[in-house]
Amino acid sequence: MFSSSGLEQSPSSELQHVTGVWQRMQGSSPIYDFLFSTITLISATKGSIKAHLTLGPNHVNSRGTLHGAVTAAIVDWSGGLAIATHGLEKTGASVDIHVTYLATARVDEVIEIEATANKVGKSMAFTTIKVSKLVDGEVGAVVATASHTKFVQLVQQEKK
Repeated sequence: MFSSSGLEQSPSSELQHVTGVWQRMQGSSPIYDFLFSTITLISATKGSIKAHLTLGPNHVNSRGTLHGAVTAAIVDWSGGLAIATHGLEKTGASVDIHVTYLATARVDEVIEIEATANKVGKSMAFTTIKVSKLVDGEVGAVVATASHTKFVQLVQQEKK
């Protein structure tokens, strides 16, 4: 497991890569810094990442449940990192995000974020994301599912 604060066990090369991408993003994205300073990247393989986030006051709406805009930001962040597992240093520009909200989550609950890059092409990348509650370390209710499309042509050109 690798968190933004340190290495706990030997991570995969993809996890090392996306952790580096995430660390370089920090400080240049105020919204990500505000929302995701405590997020932990758990695993990464080519095409997918998994992360955990303990929800705090920054993440909830006036009813005390996970804010829809925060969920959309989670989709943007995690979809981009799933794309980065393909060796990209940047994550592209969002073209389209669709989120389906299925359940709630509250402060102090932990959510698991699973993002998959279904296709990373020359100009576009397509991802799917699932956000679930973690209950006693096990995946529980699905909080949201999403699809996220990103423009990656300029990022792909930088890779060469």
